[in-house]
Amino acid sequence: MGLQIIKPDTKIDFIGSKTKAFIISALLILLGIGSLIVNGGPKYGIDFAGGIVVQVKFDNQVEVKAVKTALKDANLPGLVVQRFGHADDNEILLRTSSSEISSSEVRANITAGLESGMNGTGFEIQRLEMVGPKVGADLRTKALEALFYAVLLIAIYISGRFEQRWFAAAIMAGGLFAGITALQMLGMSTTVLIFGALLITVGLCWYLKLNYALGAIVALIHDVVITVGIFSLLGKEFDLTIIAALLTIIGYSLNDTIIVFDRIRENMYSKISDSLAETINISINQTLSRTILTSGTTLLVVAALFALGGGVIHDFALALLIGVGVGTYSSIFVASPILLGFGANIGEQTSNKSEEVEAA
Repeated sequence: MGLQIIKPDTKIDFIGSKTKAFIISALLILLGIGSLIVNGGPKYGIDFAGGIVVQVKFDNQVEVKAVKTALKDANLPGLVVQRFGHADDNEILLRTSSSEISSSEVRANITAGLESGMNGTGFEIQRLEMVGPKVGADLRTKALEALFYAVLLIAIYISGRFEQRWFAAAIMAGGLFAGITALQMLGMSTTVLIFGALLITVGLCWYLKLNYALGAIVALIHDVVITVGIFSLLGKEFDLTIIAALLTIIGYSLNDTIIVFDRIRENMYSKISDSLAETINISINQTLSRTILTSGTTLLVVAALFALGGGVIHDFALALLIGVGVGTYSSIFVASPILLGFGANIGEQTSNKSEEVEAA
């Protein structure tokens, strides 16, 4: 018998709390979108925006303001100075939007500025990275495409896995291709194409009554949007490591959603209740112990990475910390209620399949 920290006869009314959960999710999404609008979009890191990043380690603790003052005449446009890692690491991260000057010139300018303006404090340039604006734009486009194709393939998989409707999933893929082609003919940007494709995917899932896929996709979009919104509110930068974190969040959230959906489907086949809402509630309660154990151990490890991993993976761990928490929440309070709201025909389909199995 597996380890259980929740009693088997637990009867928490998760579906009864769906309105409150939707309000909380809506507020978080609106706050995040509002922050993105106010800030003019995400704060892109060196990977996406292009420019130069320099990591400097000092012998003694220095103030960010003093470093910025020392480099004010160093010919580094758009210079951003910030502390890197823990305070006792004595490391400073420098970012400049310029990618027109050579790395050797940047190194020489920083060295000259710090030698003359830091009162003899010793330092070492540990890292200098340069990314051109075209490379940054290409990376940004590829990152968006990776997120979109992950969601699309998930929609096709869920449709076939839970509803055995591979033909409908193929129709959805064809309709999506047609929609993207139409948007391309209108000359839309890549960003508009990706978000338009996501809306088309959700719309096709609703129209074709691919209810399991609809619940899973909306939950995944919910998780990504909230994570991105919180990062915007905190003023964090988006780079390739954050995209890796978002893809990890999508996979983790999907795994949790599939566990709940699988139990819902099993309980519908066994006709544990005539009410779809009650069946979903029972299923969530039955998987609650596994959900808490899985999410709890994952969050424990990610929290350790966040606290002890250092500056290099700090933001990556923060994204996972937010995403795993929100993903666990969405599997219960977003995906399942959506399945209830749009799944009026699921019970009938399941009954018909169950009768066919019994007849065979």
